Amino acid sequence: MAPKWRELADRLAEQIRNGDLEPGARLPHIRDLVDAGEGSKSTVHAAYKALEAEGLVTSSRGHGTVVREQMPLRRLGIARYDKAKWRDGDEVAFIADRVASGRAYQRNEQTQTVSRLVAPRIVAAALGLPEGAEVYARARLVKEGDRPTHTLTSYYRPEHVDGTRIVDPTPGPAGRGGGYRVLYDAGYEIDHMREEIFARTPSADEAKLLQLPPGEWVVELHRTTYTADDTVVEFAIGVHAATRFAWSYDFKVPDSAQKEGGTA
Repeated sequence: MAPKWRELADRLAEQIRNGDLEPGARLPHIRDLVDAGEGSKSTVHAAYKALEAEGLVTSSRGHGTVVREQMPLRRLGIARYDKAKWRDGDEVAFIADRVASGRAYQRNEQTQTVSRLVAPRIVAAALGLPEGAEVYARARLVKEGDRPTHTLTSYYRPEHVDGTRIVDPTPGPAGRGGGYRVLYDAGYEIDHMREEIFARTPSADEAKLLQLPPGEWVVELHRTTYTADDTVVEFAIGVHAATRFAWSYDFKVPDSAQKEGGTA
């Protein structure tokens, strides 16, 4: 038999998931549930901590325990990089996600710092550089309103971006069309990319920067961007608050057998 705190947490979780407790609703005070016979103060407290660890509620001094907003941003997989968005328009990747999610945005919700530094080992390997080589690091913190959603740091070979808007630390995207438009104008048109994602627990600094509730994980993204001749022009590492995104991929299903049959 499950402990009493777990039974209480499961009942409240069901009310949250079926909509009986809507986002923004405040859960009863612990004393009220104790008086209603739901268990001791420690039992109710343990149930609330479990709900917080599961990402269903947030707790803060003065506001109590409140049901979290459960509508994550739609983080587009392939369509966010459509050339028509950034080459012919001004819809950079994080804005494409907001548009797809029907959410408002401001360009200055992306802040950034730019520095030139010795490439970390993983970066040097991705960019094909020797140990000790320098790169430009363009680190962004992206917010929705006042709430951070993710960080993204892009690394570049200096010879690809020296003197361009990419190394300008002005807040917001790197001018009209963002970083990919800058590379395009410099003669490095992106052609294909590889994305690798995995979930992990955040570091203490990441939890603080992203304002993560206790127990929330992050999704780490590694993105390698190539030109048509397989030159790597960007390697990026992103750290995303796991419950703030729904990852969406829309693509044509490959048929390698058909391809092989056509070239036999």
